[in-house]
Amino acid sequence: MSDLDWTLSVGMVPTGDLPELARVAEAEGWDAISLPDSVFFPEHVSADYPYSGDGKRMWAPETEMPDPLVTIAALAAVTERIRFRVSVLKLPIREPLLLAKQLATLAVLTGERLELGVGLSWMPEEFRFTGTEMRTRGARTDEAIAILRAICPGGGPQWAEFHGRHYDFDRLIVAPAPQRPLPILVGGHTEPALRRAARLGDGWISANLPAADLPPVIARLEELRAEEGRADGPFSVCVSPVGVADAAGFDQLAASGATDVWLNPWRFRGHPQPGRETRLDCVRGFAADFIRR
Repeated sequence: MSDLDWTLSVGMVPTGDLPELARVAEAEGWDAISLPDSVFFPEHVSADYPYSGDGKRMWAPETEMPDPLVTIAALAAVTERIRFRVSVLKLPIREPLLLAKQLATLAVLTGERLELGVGLSWMPEEFRFTGTEMRTRGARTDEAIAILRAICPGGGPQWAEFHGRHYDFDRLIVAPAPQRPLPILVGGHTEPALRRAARLGDGWISANLPAADLPPVIARLEELRAEEGRADGPFSVCVSPVGVADAAGFDQLAASGATDVWLNPWRFRGHPQPGRETRLDCVRGFAADFIRR
């Protein structure tokens, strides 16, 4: 088995089941847990969901989507080793300086087990209802990443200032702040998203894609990193493959450049809506079959 990192995706799991699931995942050898970001479910949406064939959302309005940052704080309190990732935080619908304060605190409280995935958001209603602008989301995301890096550069609290087109503040300190730089991973499959990951990210996160579709995307990402002069630096390539059934399939992804596999083991085993015990059994069974090997 290739030397991949394994991340347990826990989207749409009942909120009350998450602490036990985190403890079991840690005990079974999973490297990380990823949580999605969904602020609300608008009854009417004026754009298609980009990750389904028919453009419709694949979950019911009442599906539990707890705030990922609050949830990570709770899960960190009942674990010791496992890392936590957000996949992905919708960055341009949030004020970045206030978000930087939350993330700096969370990084310290988790023992620096936090990794932040960021994305743009596809839904016009999320921008309209939060009083933010969709048209400038790309440019504001770039500035927000720079702000997060300025607030969490490593080495504890540091003086920082930022003067951009969309955000502006004078010298200040946010404390506490982590001793190591906050890892920031960039999600998205479009050319601008891949360029943003290559230029600004510590890694890239895929959405659910057929495994056969991932190698050309990874190859393009490597080309863009080379153009940015960043080809030789550390970089996580985090994939959520669909259609892999055995160790050979994961090995092929690693050979194409993937470093991390993010998946939902109950769906991998054919249980799209499992109960608590089935979910835990799948976490243990996948670890025995793939991770601990």
